[in-house]
Parts: sequence; C-alpha cells; structure tokens
Amino acid sequence: MSTQFDPNNAQNLIEIEKQFAVKAVEHAQTYWNILEKVNPRVLKLTKLDDEIFEHTMATFPELAEAPHDKVLKIDEDWMKSADGKARWRKFIETYQDKVKDYNFGSLIRTDARLEYGEANTIFVTRIQFYAFEIARNRLGLNDTAHEIAKIEAVKEKEKKEKEKEKSRKRTNGK
Repeated sequence: MSTQFDPNNAQNLIEIEKQFAVKAVEHAQTYWNILEKVNPRVLKLTKLDDEIFEHTMATFPELAEAPHDKVLKIDEDWMKSADGKARWRKFIETYQDKVKDYNFGSLIRTDARLEYGEANTIFVTRIQFYAFEIARNRLGLNDTAHEIAKIEAVKEKEKKEKEKEKSRKRTNGK
C-alpha cells in the first residue's frame, strides 16, 4: 500500500537537487545571452509583463520609489524577513495558474549592473525573477548589463577565432 507523498517532510535527493540546479543555471545563461542580443528596454519575458510589472510596483511600493535602488540591487535580507516572506508568498501565489513554473527556482543577479557570479547571484522563484527583471528592463536598470554582455560576446568570439587560427597553424605546420 502506498503512502501519500508529503513534500514538507520529504528528504532532498541529491540527484533531484542537481537537476534543479542545472535547470536554474541554464535559465540564467539563456537570460544573459538574451540580454546580450536584445535591448532590455524592449524585451518581453512573458505575455503578462504589463500585469507583473504593475502588480510588483503596487504590492511593493518601496520598489517603485525613484531612483529604484531596491530594484537595481536586491536586498536579500528584506526578501527573507518575516514581512518580506509573507508579502512575497502572497504575490507568488497570484501566478499559480497564470505563469508556467511560477515557483520554480531561478538564479538572479543581486546587482543589475553586474554579470552573474558567485557573489552576485541568489536563488529566487521564477515569478520573483520576472518581477525584478521586468522592472529592471522597463526602468533601464539592465542597460549596463546589456553593454557588458555585448562586450563579453565580442571577446568570446575573438578568443574562439584565435583558437581556430592556432589550430590551423598547428595543422598546416605538421
């Protein structure tokens, strides 16, 4: 006889955790690649961008305050405070039937001016990712990241071309 699965009492299985981590990293890499190619001010992440943006600003008026420092640089302590958790939980649940994988884990840059990195990345739900990144895009706070991503892409392309040239020289020289 099978027992009912209780996710609150389930043990974390290492393989499942690894799969979630891989998905989160792939999502972050994909988003960074999009930031490289598309001007963030015109980027649409979902069909509900307008609704998510308006809901975020109405629910969290502290994020709507110019110059939008709390959107530019995420305060993880604020998000994890008792008040922050309660407010975010209510916000997140609004999207349960509207956004696919709304509560799936995603990596987000804590500082929009910097690229993804160990010291600049935290784990949030997908809808929290959308809330911050849609706001950052609309408010022009991802413009610096867009420029950084474009520069990185050029450097990566140049590096690959140099490696190809070295490989050709070795092949032709033998």
